[in-house]
Amino acid sequence: MNKEISILAFGASSSRKSINKKFAGFAAGRIQNSKVKLLDLNDFEMPIYSIDKENKNGFPELAINFKQHIKDCDAIIISFAEHNGAYTAAFKNIFDWISRIEKDVWANKPMLLLSTSDGARGASTVLELATTKFKRMNKNSIFSFSLPSFNINFKDDKGIVDVELAHRFDDILDLFSKAL
Repeated sequence: MNKEISILAFGASSSRKSINKKFAGFAAGRIQNSKVKLLDLNDFEMPIYSIDKENKNGFPELAINFKQHIKDCDAIIISFAEHNGAYTAAFKNIFDWISRIEKDVWANKPMLLLSTSDGARGASTVLELATTKFKRMNKNSIFSFSLPSFNINFKDDKGIVDVELAHRFDDILDLFSKAL
């Protein structure tokens, strides 16, 4: 990589203390020669999507702004929180709005999809859902990694502390970096 890469990163959660936002920021910070924009979904709270609201009021300015962040970056990192085996309501609502602005939701950007939770499955169900869906929507490279038991396997000052998980993460991050 010769030029500075612009990375858009966010945790797909509205939790103010989101471990997924922390994990997305950690991953983005590991990309060499990059500039990271770390978004907080709380800054993009909008009315719940409906076709009636879209027809009456058009697109919320926040949806247009979020979509512009996607267009302006070179790559996207999302870390998914899992609510009942699926996306959080906060992420799903933003996703619903931005998918109506343009068919190419992710602007054909390389993506690193992550997930983590306090549980042993590391939100792997929502990660599988997102990976499958986004691969149909985005023809660029998409990589994924799930970190189980976040509070055991991740430390703020060290990153991923489990050696095997750290190696697997580094391998995925290396593939993602090469795709940029």
